[in-house]
Amino acid sequence: MPDHVIVTTTIDSEEAARGLAGRAVSARLGACAQIIGPVTSVYRWEGEVHSDPEWRVEIKTAADRVPPLVSLLKSAHGYDVPEIIATPIEGGSTDYLDWLVAETRE
Repeated sequence: MPDHVIVTTTIDSEEAARGLAGRAVSARLGACAQIIGPVTSVYRWEGEVHSDPEWRVEIKTAADRVPPLVSLLKSAHGYDVPEIIATPIEGGSTDYLDWLVAETRE
């Protein structure tokens, strides 16, 4: 796993997205988060196809902060099975990536 990761989740309102983003950054589990939306999600749940508006939250973090961030997102999320995906950051500005790690430390 690389040293830097984007953890993505989706949720059903902008207010809830702001709440997840704020909790992650306040807890120093993410350096920053972007909220994108609304987006339309099409998915199968309990045997039926649904199409709903959602807001995507992308949290930039250090790889060693992913497990506690996933725990926070699961506990704070209203979905039974929330989308939580970690995508490695393969490169970028060294200054930014150094800041990202520094902001996820106490």
